[in-house]
Formats: sequence, structure tokens, C-alpha cells
Amino acid sequence: MTNKEKLGIIAGEGKFPINIAKEASQKGVEVYVICAKNNAFEKDFSAYAQKTVTMKLGQMSNAIKFFKENGVSKAVMAGRVQHVNIFSVMPDLRTAKVLAKIKDMRADTILGAAVNEFKKEGIEFISSSSFMEKCLAQKGVLTKRAPSNEENESIELGLKISKTMAGLDVGLTCVLCDRAVLALEAMEGTDNCIKRAGEIYNSAPIGKGGSIVVVKVARPKQDDRYDLPVIGKGTIRAMKEAKAQVLAIEAQKTIILDIEEVIALADKYNICITAI
Repeated sequence: MTNKEKLGIIAGEGKFPINIAKEASQKGVEVYVICAKNNAFEKDFSAYAQKTVTMKLGQMSNAIKFFKENGVSKAVMAGRVQHVNIFSVMPDLRTAKVLAKIKDMRADTILGAAVNEFKKEGIEFISSSSFMEKCLAQKGVLTKRAPSNEENESIELGLKISKTMAGLDVGLTCVLCDRAVLALEAMEGTDNCIKRAGEIYNSAPIGKGGSIVVVKVARPKQDDRYDLPVIGKGTIRAMKEAKAQVLAIEAQKTIILDIEEVIALADKYNICITAI
């Protein structure tokens, strides 16, 4: 995108959409933000956006109208929206018609249908990593600590399991210890999955010697327009609480928010981050 262009953002939780707004604004792009109610907040975008508005999930007609009224033809989806919110969506007529046609209620299915609906109105969704290329994980060990041979064996198994789950659009994260699965991510999200794994492992009545390894992947056919894997300082803090030692992610397919701070925090806690 070049200067004087416009970018629409449909924003969920966290710093990801805020960072996109900041980067786009600094490059001279006009930013227009739709905050998902109870997930993103207009005040966080006030320094970077021309206009902001808050909408409930499922208000597709209003979202399209907002972008078209402001001349937006390129948009991104960024930020986490709790998957359990699907049970509280109040769809408008257009959204209801879209939902009635889809084969299931998985996130990938819903978001794909929504993207196609916006495209009918001349609004194209672009990669959610736009303006955030410097935060894409590069291949290799990113921290001072590298994984051991035993930890690499857990990583290898975790990759197979996580990719299978991701292909079914169940979750992206698998937590293991000594090649045994402690927890699989579902609707609770990565950080809560890690905490749950830690509770299981640390409540075991036997002696503990193995490392807790967290593996997070992209979908096998990841659409980079939405729901890219994202980690941040919260992920590292969740690992510290769970006493997890290794985080394996996919290079060039994972966004690391505040990447320098994340690596420094991991080094502080002697946690390994490896991008494979």
C-alpha cells in the first residue's frame, strides 16, 4: 500500500490491531477501525485512526456501510476474538443469511464466508501481517537457550499433533512433556491451554524431570487474511506460570508482538523460543 491510501481494521483483543494501526498511520495511510464490542476499545486507536466505531459481532451490514462511507477498499482482521463469543452473536439479516449457508461453525469457515461477503461490496481483506513483517518469526533459535535433544523429540511429536488439530480447525497449540500430551488447545486459547497443562503437570504426585514443551502452528492451508498465529509477552508469562521451558512456533507464519521484549523476557526466565 502507498501513502494516501486507506486501511480498514476489524479489531479484536490485544496489541496486534493497535500495532497495525500505528504502523499504517506512520506510513501515511488513513486508518478506519471497527472495534469488536467487549474485545477492542476505541480509545486505544485514537492516536492512529481517522475514525473508530464499536460494533457487536455479527453486524456485517453496518461494518460494510462504515467502510464504504469512508472509502475503504482494503481491510485487515486482527486481534483475538474469544471463540466462545460465537454463542452470543446477534446477527443482522445479512449475517444470518451467510451463517445459514455455511457447512459448520468453525472459525475458519465463518471468517472465510465473511471475507467473501465483504469482497462482493468491493472491500478486499489483505494479509493480517501487513505492516507487521518485522514481527514475523524468522527461522532458528531466537533465544539464548536452545532445545535439548529430548525437547526436540517432543517438538517433533507436537508438530504432528498440532498440524492435525489445526487442519480440523480445533486449535493451534499442543503442550507436551517427555513426548506425552498434557493439553490441547480448543476454545480457551493458547495462554489458558498452557496454564491448564501446567496445572496438570505440576499437580502430579510423582517426581518431575521432563521439560514442558509448547508447540504452536499455523493451519496447513493457513489463510493469512485472518487468524494468523500470534504470541506475545502474555504467552511467555503463561509459560513461566506453568513452568514450561520451550516454545516452538512456525517461522514466517507466526507474529511475535513486541518481538525484542518477548525474547528478552524469555531469556530472563530461561525459556527457549525456536522457530521451525
